[in-house]
Amino acid sequence: MARFHIITLFPEFFDSPLRSGLLGQAVERGLIQFSFHNPRDHSANKFRHTDDRPYGGGPGMVMQAAPVAGALRDVATPGRMLLLSPAGIPLTQTLAAGLATEQDITLICGRYEGLDARLADVFPLTPVCVGEAVLNGGETAALTVIEATSRLLPGFMGKAESAGEESFSDGLLEYPHYTRPEIWEGRRVPETLLGGHHARIIRWRRDKGLATTLRNRPTMLDDSPLTRQDALALAEIPRERPGRNLSFCLMHSPVMLDKKNSGASSLTNLDIHDIARISRSYGMGPFFVVTPLADQIRLLEDILRHWTRGAAAIAHPDRAKALSGVRPAVSLEEARTRLEEHAGISPRLVASSASWPAEKNAPAPLAPCVVREWCRDGPVLLCLGTARGLAREVFSRCEGTLRPLRFLGDNHLSVRSAAAIFADRILGDFL
Repeated sequence: MARFHIITLFPEFFDSPLRSGLLGQAVERGLIQFSFHNPRDHSANKFRHTDDRPYGGGPGMVMQAAPVAGALRDVATPGRMLLLSPAGIPLTQTLAAGLATEQDITLICGRYEGLDARLADVFPLTPVCVGEAVLNGGETAALTVIEATSRLLPGFMGKAESAGEESFSDGLLEYPHYTRPEIWEGRRVPETLLGGHHARIIRWRRDKGLATTLRNRPTMLDDSPLTRQDALALAEIPRERPGRNLSFCLMHSPVMLDKKNSGASSLTNLDIHDIARISRSYGMGPFFVVTPLADQIRLLEDILRHWTRGAAAIAHPDRAKALSGVRPAVSLEEARTRLEEHAGISPRLVASSASWPAEKNAPAPLAPCVVREWCRDGPVLLCLGTARGLAREVFSRCEGTLRPLRFLGDNHLSVRSAAAIFADRILGDFL
């Protein structure tokens, strides 16, 4: 049996939901119990107010500590204390499964702008967030926790296996369901589900769950336990991948040669090879190498000629494919123009830097997810600096600067290492 103790200004909010469906049946069978504790009952104000204006000013009101503390101390065995808050840890199936092992759970429903922060100094509160949408208060969120937790209790579901086969249980979204009639408005139930071959049905459902997750929540696949057969199924799913709209532009000029002076740097064979291979691995667009120096252009052309033609290309076909995507350019403008000709639309230019902008009023750097969304809309040219980084005039040409990779610590990455990390943070393997 699980006991939920709910701290709320509106206990009547829960009247209908806790009497309905499986929750209501579980209450009748004694599987779960509820108690309600209203902070208004502990207010020192004659009007039973429990909120006041925030110190430091600002909009809205804040729930006072004393009334909430009084309600919490009313609970004889509070168990784990959860504060429903948009600033909390996400409610996941794993967290719900852990809560289902608790005998007592106290749920604190915040209102207004939140609770006085000193409550967390006195009580062991765990903030929990049920989603990224804004709610009027914690009551709706508390219901989500109650339902997600209760349905994992032994005896709550009609079948013991039901809770284990649903969305998120195995790190995937759920497969589509069908029931009678076999044909409805000209649409048939998939043939695999009618054949009675249990192993094929299991595989069909797994494949459909993979496809649904890839389409709707691809980032979930980063943490899902995938088999080789899963990987093959995912690879066969046709989809538009934004990686083709992302191109690297390795700048050898203008770059900073020291703290004050800009100029041109020399090409590095390893940079050309590795960034070309990164671009190929992530299905990216052409890789531009910018240098205005004639001897450096000739060097680059010699490297490309060696690896994309003749014996080297035959002996190392994968390397030849990667380097075939390299495009020399004498300036950023030429690279931009050539990418526009390739894509049919002018690209958005994005700079990169190893450090946070020095200017006090500089706009915030772009998160990788922003650049990912730009790639969905059209071509993006991501400028990478050599020597001591891009010159100031390059930043002025770009729409924004990508967030530094190690802005919370030291950054000692080579440009080719940074390129690999940028590609993965922006595109990953499922986008």
